[in-house]
Amino acid sequence: MWWFQQGLSFLPVALVVWSAASFVFSYITAIVLHHVDPLVPYISDTGTIPPERCLFGIMLNVSTFLGMATMYIRYKQVSALSPEKPKILRLNKLGLMLGWMSCFGLCIIANFQKCVLYYIHVLGACLTFGVGSIYMLVQTVLSYLMQPELHSKDIFWARLAVFLWSCSSIVSMFVSSVVLYSGLYGQNLVQKLHWDPKEKGYTPHIISTISEWSLAFSFLSFFLTYIRDFQKISLRAVVSLQGQTLHESPGSFRAEEQALLIAGSI
Repeated sequence: MWWFQQGLSFLPVALVVWSAASFVFSYITAIVLHHVDPLVPYISDTGTIPPERCLFGIMLNVSTFLGMATMYIRYKQVSALSPEKPKILRLNKLGLMLGWMSCFGLCIIANFQKCVLYYIHVLGACLTFGVGSIYMLVQTVLSYLMQPELHSKDIFWARLAVFLWSCSSIVSMFVSSVVLYSGLYGQNLVQKLHWDPKEKGYTPHIISTISEWSLAFSFLSFFLTYIRDFQKISLRAVVSLQGQTLHESPGSFRAEEQALLIAGSI
């Protein structure tokens, strides 16, 4: 059995590979069609013009569902490992709520393009990466509280390193974006898809775009740390029949079942 066939480890792997592919494929399409510059455009710019916009939206919507599933499985795992620790359980519920808010933000990014509805797109980005970074912090704290009994110290340090990487990318992107859109380098830069290296504002633009790509991949890298944990989880469906046929009401089936049990006991 291969490592990605053990337990549910395929789920975080699918999330990371699919999400990275959505960025890469839309980037390649936009470059081939000359819709953006080859040198580090904004990720959102590569999903602004059709047909890459359609590809970008569809693939990120799938990533949303993969992310929600991964975060829910993580939530159930922590709950099962620490059923009698209220502090961990509270943090675990908070983490699930934050994680799903981040996934909702990703759905907004996928369906509201930067050049069409800028402020809604920015709201989605804040939910995805801002709230998502808090989710990473909560999971890192949980890893700290659960080690060394349930978590190794290596996992905690790995998640802490990725979290710090994400935070540094957020700070770099925020500062460079504020400088870029301050009005010093012109107006309506949100609609600008092509940049000349000799233009004013090119340096903060490049710093901002590199920071955005760094942030995106730091966020994805965090879920790679779930692979080893998910190898120890299995998923199965339990079928509970509420009737002997599809046209019976659940109440009549329970009455018949109770009668049979009483008859059997007599």
